Amino acid sequence: MSWKRNDREERKYHHGSLREALIKAARELIKEKGPAGFTFADAARSAGVSPAAPYRHFRDRDALMADVAREGFERFAAMLSTGWANGKPDPVTAFHNIGRAYLAFARAEPAYYAAMFESGISADANPDLRAASDRAFTVLRAAADQLVTLLPAAKRPPALMMSLHIWSMSHGIASLFGRGDAGRRPVPMSAEELLESEVLIYLQGLGFPCPR
Repeated sequence: MSWKRNDREERKYHHGSLREALIKAARELIKEKGPAGFTFADAARSAGVSPAAPYRHFRDRDALMADVAREGFERFAAMLSTGWANGKPDPVTAFHNIGRAYLAFARAEPAYYAAMFESGISADANPDLRAASDRAFTVLRAAADQLVTLLPAAKRPPALMMSLHIWSMSHGIASLFGRGDAGRRPVPMSAEELLESEVLIYLQGLGFPCPR
C-alpha cells in the first residue's frame, strides 16, 4: 500500500487537529466494528495519515481509545448536568431527568458510550480519563446529596449508595434497551418509560415524594 497521499494529508494537520482527526476516525470505526474491531493502523488509515503519524499523540491504540472515552465522559457529564439543572423544577423530577439524559446520551453517542464502558480501558491507568469519569459521576452524587434532604435526617439513605443504585439502573437499561446501535434489544415500551417506572418504585420504597 502506498502512503504518499497520506503524507500529503499529514501536512494539513496543525495544533492538535491530527489528534482530533484520529479521535474522529476511532469513533467511526467503533460505530462500524465495535471498540475491539480495529487496529491502530486502521485508525491512521481512516484518518488519512501514515501508520507512524498517530504516535505523535498516542503511545498506542489503548491511549487513543482512552482519549475517545475521556472526550465521551466530558460530553456525558455535560448532558447529565443539563438533565439535573441544579434540581429544577424540583429535585425528584430533576433526578428522573438525569436518567433520561443518560438514555439520551447512549442513544445519541453510541461510539463514545462503547469506548467509555465496553472498550476494557482502565480509567485508573489514565489520570485524564479518571478525572473525566469522576466528573460525570459527581453529577449523580450531587443530585443524590440534594435529594436526600427531602427526607427526615433519621431516614435518609446514604447518598453514595443512591448514586450507585441509580447509575446501575440507568446503565443497565441504556445498555440493553436504550442504545443507538445494533446492540439495542427490543422491549414492549420505551426505555424512558422503563427507567422512569424503575426509579419511581425505587424512590417510593425509600419514602420519597414522587410527583407525576
